[in-house]
Amino acid sequence: MRVVILQPGYLPWLGFFDQLYRSDVFVLYDDVQFDKHGWRNRNRIKTPSGPHWLTVPVRTRGLGSQPINRISIDTRSGWSRKHLTALRVNYARAPFVDAYLGAFEALYARPWERLLDLNLATLELLAGALGLRRRVVLSSTLGIPGQRSERLLRICQALGARTYLTGDAAESYLDRDLFEAQRITLEFHRYRHPVYPQLYGEFVPYLSVVDLLFNVGPNSLAVLASGAAAEVTTCARS
Repeated sequence: MRVVILQPGYLPWLGFFDQLYRSDVFVLYDDVQFDKHGWRNRNRIKTPSGPHWLTVPVRTRGLGSQPINRISIDTRSGWSRKHLTALRVNYARAPFVDAYLGAFEALYARPWERLLDLNLATLELLAGALGLRRRVVLSSTLGIPGQRSERLLRICQALGARTYLTGDAAESYLDRDLFEAQRITLEFHRYRHPVYPQLYGEFVPYLSVVDLLFNVGPNSLAVLASGAAAEVTTCARS
């Protein structure tokens, strides 16, 4: 069994969904500290003038460090209307926009208060559009203590993992000896971004997966999955 552990994100990029595709159990690491300048509440789409940020405003001022699952959305700005308009206007000429825009209209019509709930809903929408069905677990529901590599290992053990697939950035901090001692194979996800047809000239990588869906439609998963290379770097179970 292969386990992936990733923090939840808003309208994530292709590499996020490739890890979902390659997982048996996909753990959303929702009870770690919210990073104010990360991808938990924002992502990019393509416009005639280049990449454009879609950012969900959140309440953090004066609240100190908070885990992701306690972050509230600032509902005063009309952000959801702006995001829907941005999708509708900038992808009006995309070949498959009509196949998916209705689902986004329904998503943005709902009154969101907690960032995690919004991100779970966008994950469900996008995974469904891609045809992905995987077991998704919130780390906060597992009741597993610990820090950094030790906690990641414990989560893998609790879920019966034989393999832990993680991003290549984890090479700089992951304690490989812990996993090797428990005979859990480590794989580092080295994603080579595929090129696909886009609007507005020269190809721009690392956008939200909505760009892929609106431009490629039913072939999106095949395109997305064509870009990965997982490298095994520690021992396999005997």
